[in-house]
Amino acid sequence: MSLTATAKAGPPSPAGTGPGPDDGRAAALRRTWRKASPYAYIAPFFTLFIAFGLFPLVYTAFVSLYRVELQTSGEMEWRGIANYTALFTDEFFWTSLRNTFTIGVLSTVPQLAMALGLAHLLNYKLRGRTFIRTAILLPYATSVAAATLVFAQLFGKDFGLINYVIGLVGFDPVDWQTGTVASQIAVSSIVVWRWTGYNALIYLAGMQSIPHELYEAAEMDGASRWRQFIHVTLPGLRPTIVFTVIISTIGATQLFGEPLLFEGSISGGISHQYQTLGLYMYEQGWGFFHLGRAAAIAWVMFVLIVVLVGVNALLVRRRARKEAGR
Repeated sequence: MSLTATAKAGPPSPAGTGPGPDDGRAAALRRTWRKASPYAYIAPFFTLFIAFGLFPLVYTAFVSLYRVELQTSGEMEWRGIANYTALFTDEFFWTSLRNTFTIGVLSTVPQLAMALGLAHLLNYKLRGRTFIRTAILLPYATSVAAATLVFAQLFGKDFGLINYVIGLVGFDPVDWQTGTVASQIAVSSIVVWRWTGYNALIYLAGMQSIPHELYEAAEMDGASRWRQFIHVTLPGLRPTIVFTVIISTIGATQLFGEPLLFEGSISGGISHQYQTLGLYMYEQGWGFFHLGRAAAIAWVMFVLIVVLVGVNALLVRRRARKEAGR
């Protein structure tokens, strides 16, 4: 061995010596970090979820069992399920529940149908597709307050544009803010306008993930575009459609901003004709100062959402099993 190689190798280690205690501690720290690092990465999410999601949910359930007034929120009187029994005997609760269902249907069904049609149209090669995709998303980016105030002017009884157009074809003006069906249609139209483009882009993304070979095979078999849509597009979009139905159902149950700002009343009109569950909860908590009852309404809404989503998932699973057994 040359002197240069010996110098590079360094002096030989004393016999019987191994890694020092510092090397052992460093290796232990490295092993501990490898095990703990995944939990450290996800810790911020769970910390925020516990602070702003789980804790408010549990605390709301706790408050719903007490009589709590907004003016004296520190004084709590045990009531058990009395808040819930009082809720179920209140006619305005059932009115708001019915309004939530009807407005949800009036907004969800046309919204998803129009979104599916727009997505199918944009899935073909059209001029200015990028501009159209951006334009249909603009209503979603618009403030709910600004959109509702504009629609309230459009649906005005005396000077609204909608009644002006109706008058041109020979019909009498409609009182969109007083009539039950008319006011619910007006509120639903705001929801449809804001969310149709958003759902259309979700459907478009789902359509573009369907293999193009399926369309080519259907075209070779002589299937028209309509039959391709029925037998290729819709089955391929089924998971996406289920997702949008669930999200729209949750949004309809929690509808608040549009009915609140449509007329500026927390009662949802003179006869509560378009008061939703969200608006009813706000009226009880911040209008009548009954925080305990408002918490009970919040939990009823939560259970309602869970039941609706569960029923939807059950129907989808049953349909999938039936198709798999064919």
